[in-house]
Amino acid sequence: MSTRLPPLRGLRCFCLAADNLSFKHTAEQLYITPSAVSHQIRQLEEDLGLSLFVRKTRALELTPAGKSFYLAIQPVMQQLVHTISEFSQNAGSKEVSISMPEFFASELFMPRLRGWSTQYPAINLRVDTVKTRSDPSRPTDVSIILSGSPPQAALCHELFAISYQPACNPSLYEQCSRLGLDALNQLPLLLHQSRPHAWHQWAEFAGIEHFRPKQILQLDSMFGMARAAEQGLGIALIPMPISQAWFHSGALVALFDGSWTTRDKYYLIQHRQQPERPEIQWLIDWVLASFEQYR
Repeated sequence: MSTRLPPLRGLRCFCLAADNLSFKHTAEQLYITPSAVSHQIRQLEEDLGLSLFVRKTRALELTPAGKSFYLAIQPVMQQLVHTISEFSQNAGSKEVSISMPEFFASELFMPRLRGWSTQYPAINLRVDTVKTRSDPSRPTDVSIILSGSPPQAALCHELFAISYQPACNPSLYEQCSRLGLDALNQLPLLLHQSRPHAWHQWAEFAGIEHFRPKQILQLDSMFGMARAAEQGLGIALIPMPISQAWFHSGALVALFDGSWTTRDKYYLIQHRQQPERPEIQWLIDWVLASFEQYR
């Protein structure tokens, strides 16, 4: 007697939903809509004659039958993926992906990318950049994020902390050096929109009692803020050590001794453990080694 098998796409969708416990995140990984995920799961439940999930207002849970089915089908699906990969014409081509803030990518990651190409010439790398503190537009294998506290992720590595240094271009520096701390009350101050109170927090850290800035300009790009400071538009709070190249080149000059260290740190996170893809761990190890000097 033959048994009609459920569609493979429904089984794959179920395994991802069981991993994520979220139809929304599953939809992002499959590049379909959450309603399409829900439809595939319902179709699978009808085919099996089982209820696989308990659907709550803001949560998703596996039923006891769903847990049992997941434990049984997940190894089969992994083996199927592995087998198809082995027989695929593109089996020799591997790809790994990473997302990160755009300023981190331009100032630190890209200058070190030659090291990855040299060490892993047969593995393709996809780099997605995002606005600071924004969610990536599409899922990647690993991500570098800036956060004031450790992310709630099981697979998380701390890269390094950042501090902030007031800086301006060499021409404006001459004027600032004559004014001293009063320059902060007479010249435009530049900062990133994600930290709208950063200048006031820095002034408190520096012990400035009468801090009344004449003008504050907020930009939505860290690169744009550094470029504005380079063009002499004002004094910027520049993140370190990520901006070292701007100081080494002479484009920016530090105004005062000492820098303000916050709780902000860069973290490397892996979204899902995938033992069948060792290239992900190779990328993680390479990133950790590349930024070891900043710890």
